[in-house]
Amino acid sequence: MEGFSESTLRALAGVRSYERGFGYLDAVSGVEVGDGWVTASVHGTERYEVELALDGPGGLSGECDCPYGMEGNFCKHLVALGLTVLAKRELPRQRKAARDRAQDLDGWLSGLSKDELLALVREQIAEDRQLRRRLELRAASARGDLAVVRGRIRDLLDLSPFAQYGYVEYADARAYADQAGQAVSAIGALTGSGRADDAITLAREAMKLLAGAVESVDDSDGWLGQVGADLAAAHLEACRAARPDPEELARWLVGHALGDVDDGLTDIDPLDYEDILGEDGMTVLRKLAVEAWRGNRRGWAEKYLMERLAKAGGDVDAVIAVHAADLSPNGHTHLVIAHELDTARRPAEALRWAERGIQDARALADVDTALVDYLCDRYAQADRLPDAVALRRDHFGARRTLLAYQQLRAAARAGDCWPAEREGALALLRADAGRRQQGWNGGPVLVDALLDDKDVDAAWEAATETDADDRQWLTLADQARPTRPADALGVYLRLIDPLTKQTGNAVYEELVSLMLSIRDCHRRLGTQDEFTTYLTALRADQKRKRNLMRLLDQHGL
Repeated sequence: MEGFSESTLRALAGVRSYERGFGYLDAVSGVEVGDGWVTASVHGTERYEVELALDGPGGLSGECDCPYGMEGNFCKHLVALGLTVLAKRELPRQRKAARDRAQDLDGWLSGLSKDELLALVREQIAEDRQLRRRLELRAASARGDLAVVRGRIRDLLDLSPFAQYGYVEYADARAYADQAGQAVSAIGALTGSGRADDAITLAREAMKLLAGAVESVDDSDGWLGQVGADLAAAHLEACRAARPDPEELARWLVGHALGDVDDGLTDIDPLDYEDILGEDGMTVLRKLAVEAWRGNRRGWAEKYLMERLAKAGGDVDAVIAVHAADLSPNGHTHLVIAHELDTARRPAEALRWAERGIQDARALADVDTALVDYLCDRYAQADRLPDAVALRRDHFGARRTLLAYQQLRAAARAGDCWPAEREGALALLRADAGRRQQGWNGGPVLVDALLDDKDVDAAWEAATETDADDRQWLTLADQARPTRPADALGVYLRLIDPLTKQTGNAVYEELVSLMLSIRDCHRRLGTQDEFTTYLTALRADQKRKRNLMRLLDQHGL
């Protein structure tokens, strides 16, 4: 087959998954080859079912029910199956054999009489419960026996055969979802047989049953979520076929959107039904949505439905009204409104809403930083640099973080006023350090700010006075080493001592990095002999740590 090669597997999986696939070659079992597919089981953390599709529109593809494969990725298990098939070099012959078997089977079935076919089907349904259930549903649908179909759907969505102590565990979730999927197929079959009205009724009943079941199933892999999506699609298909009363449909859609069926699975977008509702139905839908929102302006479902309808109708003012009715205290909603107005090419209004977000905030320290960034960008675009600096200054004064300091510095440099702003900002940080208030990443922000400014001498003084942490001392030593090698050496020696008492490759890498810095300090000081003595003693003391010795050798230590 063209395109099925090791290079294709590598391209589909990526280097990491491709390389890991080699570790699963012995875990592949039960390989079965069809004309256009190959299936197998691969034993990893669990036993996974894998399938390669050989002749898809885009060439080779695959599916695996492992967590990574369920996300749509070409996983290591698929690579292992592909490599196994390629290694045997028998795929063309196996595919021809599969075609021959299919032709032989079709020819044999075609030659059977009606009685012989009936006997064969009866034999199969006696052995295969799933097949029997599917055929029973088809038979009930064909007879128009809605009560029987409803009963079978209820049985298919019943948790009890799979649940222990009322809960379906992860290992049984897929089997339950497969059975629930048969209920969706039965509903689709009703639509296909001209009974779309009944399909609508049963789809809605099934949604309620699924909503009752979802909290009792470990659906980590999303199998039940797919059933919910398929059920929503079956309902839409039935409505397109049946053309139900637009007002009734509008009322049901609004009720569903507002949580009449709270399952989180059958996510139905009312706008998908616009062609079915027509103008009259959409008018009712909008009226009901507005009434619901006015009754609960802070309800998430009500706001989402109103926003969805307003955006679809291009009504920016309605979208803003929805958001404005429930403004968050940190200014995030003001920013959302500003973005909506920018999209509508109403920048002046957008700017006013953003500024209002700052003004309405209870405390600038709690304001959404994205709102501050937005306003500063707008001020810079409008050549209002003093306003940008003032906002950054106030924000830094409220937050006292390294990031806020960096942002103030960028704004002040653009406004050509950084020296004065820096003096004020450092004064605040020195006052905090004097009160021993701890800041960014567990250490005083003053030291981090001075380090970020590359002001080594001031940073060293601050670190000494404010009890800086080891991370800060290491950064400081790295910056000071060219001009203050003796001081840097003292820091490195203090930091390396506890590492000599620990094990692990990460520790060894850190230790070797410090040793290289120590060597550089001695070189700058002209005391290479002292380093040689220190290194010899360290190697003797650590000689049992073979990985450490190997790393030292690799770095010429």
